[in-house]
Amino acid sequence: MARIGVEQSLSNVSDALRSKGHDVVELRQEQDANGCDCCVISGQDQNVMGIQNAVTQGSVLNAHGMSADEVCQAVESRLQS
Repeated sequence: MARIGVEQSLSNVSDALRSKGHDVVELRQEQDANGCDCCVISGQDQNVMGIQNAVTQGSVLNAHGMSADEVCQAVESRLQS
């Protein structure tokens, strides 16, 4: 399955993605996103101070306001595109 980077604060999302067979990597530092097919962020610190550095070629999903199941569906949808 796909390698998914998930922000530390989203442990319920990590668990849900693992249960679907995905390889989940905890995003602690920017370089943790390297090699990920998709990254899931909480959106709490998105674009702090207007700085945006792309560290992955994969898709980035802002999980703000979404349930773990909704995030799983969105990730799988993006991976199929």
